[in-house]
Amino acid sequence: HGHIEGEPADEEHPFSPGDPYQGTKARAELWIRDFGANNSLPVTVIRPAGIYGPGDRRLLKLFKMATRRHFLLLGRGACRYHLIHVEDLTDIMILAATHPLAEGEAFICGNRDPITLEEIGRIVAESLGEKIRVLRLPAWPFFVAAFVCEMLCRPFRIEPPLYRRRVAFFTKDRMFNTNKLRTVLGYHSSYSNRDGLIQTARWYAENGWINTSSQGQTA
Repeated sequence: HGHIEGEPADEEHPFSPGDPYQGTKARAELWIRDFGANNSLPVTVIRPAGIYGPGDRRLLKLFKMATRRHFLLLGRGACRYHLIHVEDLTDIMILAATHPLAEGEAFICGNRDPITLEEIGRIVAESLGEKIRVLRLPAWPFFVAAFVCEMLCRPFRIEPPLYRRRVAFFTKDRMFNTNKLRTVLGYHSSYSNRDGLIQTARWYAENGWINTSSQGQTA
């Protein structure tokens, strides 16, 4: 769905992929829906929000940021983000694969409420006994630097240390109406945003994936 303006988006919200990665997801869904309709193949579509949990590396950088003195955010936007704990996501997939009302439907899989990146940072820091100060910087210099990194690294097929999609993560709103999970499938998340973030942060710390300056932990 890409960047969401205004009210939270539901399953009927138009696709608006903001980068090639999102574009491949949107095209894949349209393709499998068409293939299913033409080949009598039952299809149920799962659209996960931001997946996280113990063992995840995609959002690990965000957790690491929350262990430092300054928690860096770009721009002045709220950066509302929707999360889904990996255990909730797998439970939803199993339920959607067997529920009689799921066939032919699409489900946005996320917690009931979105959360801002600042709130994520503060919850993670608090759970690890850390104190952070939120520092906001203009986003445009980082977009310029990311563009230059991508252009310089592309001829050598090197993974750029900074790229525009990563910068955009800190400037976009991705918030959704996830009521369909509850009204159609009857599913209620096992992990609230806060509980899931605390569990994941402590798993990272216990397994040496992040370092903390304080040994104390608070709920």
